[in-house]
Amino acid sequence: MSSPTALPAADMVASFESMASVVKVRLRGATPGADGLVGAVRAVFVEVETQCTRFDPTSALMRANAAGDVWCPVPARCYEAIREAAHAYRATAGRFDPRVLRALQTMGYDRSLPFARGVAVRGGRAEGIGAPWHPEFDDRNSAVRVGSEPIDLGGIGKGLALRWAAERVVAECAAFLIEAGGDCYLAGDGPSGDGWQVGVEHPDGGPDSVAVLTIRDAACATSSIRLRNWVAGGRRVHHLVDPRTGAPGGAGLRSVTVVGPDPAMAEVWSKVLFLAGREGIAEAAAGRQALWVADDGSVGMSPLMTPMVIWLAGA
Repeated sequence: MSSPTALPAADMVASFESMASVVKVRLRGATPGADGLVGAVRAVFVEVETQCTRFDPTSALMRANAAGDVWCPVPARCYEAIREAAHAYRATAGRFDPRVLRALQTMGYDRSLPFARGVAVRGGRAEGIGAPWHPEFDDRNSAVRVGSEPIDLGGIGKGLALRWAAERVVAECAAFLIEAGGDCYLAGDGPSGDGWQVGVEHPDGGPDSVAVLTIRDAACATSSIRLRNWVAGGRRVHHLVDPRTGAPGGAGLRSVTVVGPDPAMAEVWSKVLFLAGREGIAEAAAGRQALWVADDGSVGMSPLMTPMVIWLAGA
């Protein structure tokens, strides 16, 4: 997502790195306590990253994965993240399924990869997930049983960090933007005084957008294969795995952007719609605010997204 084109002098702008992304915070009409709000946002992201990463075998998430069918106490952010992943699984009828971790590992994505260098790794082919997911939760002891298949909280975790950070900021600042690697939450008025203008990144990268949206008090999330793709076992793969097949999905698509009230569910639906592929996305997106870019560079959108688009490349 692009940044606002201009910012009043009173606005506070800050950034830091977390969850393999640059997190940007913009607070309009900053008050003397704004530094504390930025610190609170950073603290939320650090907690989520520390507790929910799959790249640290000692993290709370990986301890829960190792425990499998045995009760495992986990700290609050991880507990809520797993609960929210279970909610998303049910809300999407299993089309979002965090149990794709084994498939990612089988394809060689078992560690943080240097995607920018066009990495190639040894990898095989995974199978789909057949059985329903029934994680269990013990609220009193903050304990979970995730089941025999390990889970990955990467995408929904970033969305949850955005949600929880926005909840912390909104009590003290009515107009702000928090962005993490292209996913963002935008509250109140932007520099134009009428919401925020957000550019949808071109799947090829670069400074040009494929569309510009006007958003107010909502989240915007994009699932794209531009960055996280690699060669595994001699074939090109990416990180958006279809749980039905255990293989990368979204045939014919390069990116999907979803706008909605909640950052976590916007992230979830951007992935679910991507996995529908070019042939199925129009039907799948009919009841949501969604925009997508196909392999040939053409742009499509749902009827609910049309009123939000104030500029479209080639139009």
